[in-house]
Amino acid sequence: METFESLVRAEFAPKNTFLNTASSGLLPARTVAALQEAAQTRADGGPLDALYEDVESARAAFARLAGVPVGRVAAGSSVTAHTGLVAASLPAGAEVLTAEGDFASVVNPFHARGDLKVRAVPLERIAESVRPGTALVAVSSAQSADGRIADLPALREAAREHGARTYVDVSQSAGWLPIGADAYDYTVSVSYKWLLGPHGVAFLVVPEDFGGLTPILAGWVAGENPWDSCYGPLAELAHSARRFDLPPDLAAYAGMRRSLELVEELGVDAVRAHDLALADRFRTGLAALGHEPVPAPGSAIVSVPGLGHHMPRLSDAGIQTASRAGNLRASFHLYNTSDDVDRLLDVLSG
Repeated sequence: METFESLVRAEFAPKNTFLNTASSGLLPARTVAALQEAAQTRADGGPLDALYEDVESARAAFARLAGVPVGRVAAGSSVTAHTGLVAASLPAGAEVLTAEGDFASVVNPFHARGDLKVRAVPLERIAESVRPGTALVAVSSAQSADGRIADLPALREAAREHGARTYVDVSQSAGWLPIGADAYDYTVSVSYKWLLGPHGVAFLVVPEDFGGLTPILAGWVAGENPWDSCYGPLAELAHSARRFDLPPDLAAYAGMRRSLELVEELGVDAVRAHDLALADRFRTGLAALGHEPVPAPGSAIVSVPGLGHHMPRLSDAGIQTASRAGNLRASFHLYNTSDDVDRLLDVLSG
């Protein structure tokens, strides 16, 4: 029986110390092989049926991770497009509550409408800030900039109390933190971070009744029978969330299927335990060096104020991190080891 460590070793062999999954995760070997095979199929002029099957397999795998029926999952290409779909469903003047400094893809489409009341509050106050008249609360489960985790159970209760819908972006937590999409109206995620997939894939979970969304981006893939929906107006929209699909990047979904297979094989709970142990090791080491990270208990992302200027020196040493708002951001995932943490601390210690 393969162990967590042996599965990871078989899939990853980075040539540097990669601590930047919050920007873009590494691709597993099986995913790279699937991408190459998909490209070869296109080059050879082969049939694409298997690639379309990969889209449905990836959708089903994400549904399992999200804990919802597959009929609630729409397949797309970006969080921005999914946010725009939700934003378009709101009536003029509706209030949207967001967290200060949240990722642009989560908030910009609401501002771009121009006729919505978008209100931003500190993340730690978002649940208490839901009020009568709030139509939607949109927030990332884990903040991209510093890894802080939203109190989603409190937010869910506050939203229910005031009749507000919830839109949760799990891009920075899906893969190491359970998703639990059934607890929220809309849940969205990209593929290329902690889920270890290629760019060009995103998933949107919608309510069983579609939550008032109108499929304004519906193309032929949104038809109940897509291949009978290529010309003219759609005769019949898909009866499931597939009515909100966008035309898929077939190669990307072929790779995504393999990435999600690996996540399922490893198990989110095991990945979480691994990632958090490394993040906590880094926090402990930072304290010994006299540095205090942004408080983000239980997060695989660690952001350290005042150290962002070290990123170029770390890069020269073969350590990939990120600089966000002057902070050094390190993010730890399943392919990282305690040696990676210690190497980062050694370079920071000078």
